[in-house]
Amino acid sequence: MNWTISPSDVFAASPVVPVMVINNIADAVPMAKALAAGGITVFEVTLRTDAALDAISAIAEAMPEAMLGAGTIINAQQYDAAVAAGAKFIISPGYSRALLEHAAKGTAPLIPGVSTPSEIISALELGYDHLKFFPAEANGGAAALKAIAAPLPQVRFCPTGGVSPGNVADYMALSCVATVGGSWMIPNEAIESGDWAKVTELSKQAVSLIESL
Repeated sequence: MNWTISPSDVFAASPVVPVMVINNIADAVPMAKALAAGGITVFEVTLRTDAALDAISAIAEAMPEAMLGAGTIINAQQYDAAVAAGAKFIISPGYSRALLEHAAKGTAPLIPGVSTPSEIISALELGYDHLKFFPAEANGGAAALKAIAAPLPQVRFCPTGGVSPGNVADYMALSCVATVGGSWMIPNEAIESGDWAKVTELSKQAVSLIESL
């Protein structure tokens, strides 16, 4: 791996990784700055919208110090496009062997999505030990992750999918969990109304909650 940063650097940078779905490029920098004002400086901009790559470029230019990443990457072409746009790390909902092999030769660390022991073992074989447990709640939540991770103590996880203030304590209680992914601090209504103060408030609450656990 010739990555410029390590997956552990990404996991250690924030107690929560916001899953950002950006439909309007004009929202990109204000959203990121609102999150940062609340204490969150790791960003996962998902490639679920046409604006995603431009959003990554805009945030990278406005906030070069931020730990900026791209999510929902499913192939080598998207990996390369996201890195070219300014992403420092890459997250996928799942993986193919081709994606793992391609990312291993790249400059940005890939955090692959997994949900089963077999997927974890396959990822480990190619050198990946920092993984996204996804979709976390649909796959049994913290109890399932605890059981899955028990025979694989060398792996660290970022549970994502259904994580909320109501269950985040269950995940953070697990020694295998280093950070969590979530979107509760960037609700759609706040984005649509441009209520960035609300995003900052919710971000502060999220950081305070997780750090108190």
